[in-house]
Amino acid sequence: MQYRLDLVLKPAEGALVRVLGMVERRGFSASNIAGARKADDAGRWHVQIDIDGTRPLETLCHQLQKVYDCDSVRVVPVAGSSV
Repeated sequence: MQYRLDLVLKPAEGALVRVLGMVERRGFSASNIAGARKADDAGRWHVQIDIDGTRPLETLCHQLQKVYDCDSVRVVPVAGSSV
């Protein structure tokens, strides 16, 4: 199954590395990463990660919410898959 994670991260050194490590450790693989820093949002990073995997997505979302640098996690449906 393919999913898109829409994340808001605090601007901290290693934040993206921690998130990507969590994604891989939970059995998902990232196929595309895009993001930008928004000045009107206290410089937070808005990152979209396209992931693919067969494990439960809920587990990954709960684990990402526990990462200190992660302010929010939202799953966006990717065309052709169900969430």
